[in-house]
Amino acid sequence: QVQLVESGGGLVQPGGSLRLSCAASEFTLDYYAIGWFRQAPGKEREGVSCISHLDGSTYYADSVKGRFTISRDSAKNTVYLQMNSLKPEDTAVYYCAASLIADSMVVVTTGVVDYWGQGTQVTVSS
Repeated sequence: QVQLVESGGGLVQPGGSLRLSCAASEFTLDYYAIGWFRQAPGKEREGVSCISHLDGSTYYADSVKGRFTISRDSAKNTVYLQMNSLKPEDTAVYYCAASLIADSMVVVTTGVVDYWGQGTQVTVSS
């Protein structure tokens, strides 16, 4: 069974950093575009970022552009989301997802994916 596992969430002060990881044990992430999404209480799910499996191109939502960086480590079969300059409004459950859609912008803006992880909580608060 395909399983994506997120880790790295936690409590951080405003201005701080966290690195989220998305790992898989039963399939190779290199065959999929990997996206990060988040959902805050009472809000709709929001696409955050995605890295394409075809050319490594990346896409970021305007709300995180310049602060978040997505990367892929094929040797570890893991995708990371480095989050810097965190703000209270970044507080949410963050999910990684795997998609066969090659266009990273389409993945982020439509949320059309094939597999979801279980999520990891990120709380930004003083």
